[in-house]
Amino acid sequence: MGNAQLIPAAAAGTFILGGDLAVNRLGYGAMRITGKGIWGPPADKPSALATLRRAIELGVNLIDTADSYGPNTSEELIAEALYPYPAGLVIATKGGWERPGPGQWTHNASPAHLTQALEGSLKRLRLERIDVYQLHIPDPAVSFEASVETLAELREQGKIRHVALSNVTREHIERARRIAPIVSVQNRYSFADRESDFIVDYCEQHGIGFMPWAPMAQMRFANEALERVAMLLSATPMQVGLAWLLKRAKNILPIPGTSSVAHLEQNLAAAALELPQSTYEELAALSHPPAVLRG
Repeated sequence: MGNAQLIPAAAAGTFILGGDLAVNRLGYGAMRITGKGIWGPPADKPSALATLRRAIELGVNLIDTADSYGPNTSEELIAEALYPYPAGLVIATKGGWERPGPGQWTHNASPAHLTQALEGSLKRLRLERIDVYQLHIPDPAVSFEASVETLAELREQGKIRHVALSNVTREHIERARRIAPIVSVQNRYSFADRESDFIVDYCEQHGIGFMPWAPMAQMRFANEALERVAMLLSATPMQVGLAWLLKRAKNILPIPGTSSVAHLEQNLAAAALELPQSTYEELAALSHPPAVLRG
């Protein structure tokens, strides 16, 4: 792979979100810069800030976060590290969860909560408009249409540039698109966890970006397969997993997260790793039925 520090995110190519936001396909997920249980400040704040700044230096111009990461911590660190933001940086955030404690997540995608969450994100990120605002997960106690309509109204008010979804089915996407244009979908997905395969295809057909989370699959058999391929390609298992995603479809925008500069540099080196077609197909054939989806 050579010197990972010299491989920019742009090596993975670009994708246009919503017709007007050009992003390098290998982004950065900012969930892991919080404390244990995705709660509170990180154990090493200087490292978290340095990782965010290094991501920008290496060409990352898509950062994914959420008000629930911390809660609030991730957004606050992004602003502390990067504001004033460089031209072209797209920050995608989310609303729809509440956090009663470490490792605890409770639904709240009511119109009132989403409006409050959006206002909080604007303040913490020091923005007048969120480029990509995602419904973090449908709330079983709230009308899905009501949640999306709220985001559409906030878009009309100029507080959101583009509406997006996370943890959804194809039916959700189709229902949402009747209310507002949808520019991206974020679901769990990897070479071994392919429940969203047909959603990736649907999004590709309609010019919608797809941000996969949990790219390592977190399954023993999958990690063993990645380790074996990584040894053959002189790469890391994460690089192999990310390279598979980048090869899978041109609308896939991986957002690996880490609070370590060294791991960030390794991950971004995946932008230049080309999997042989036979290896890609071999990994694809190993997919297993996924566990229950969570947010």
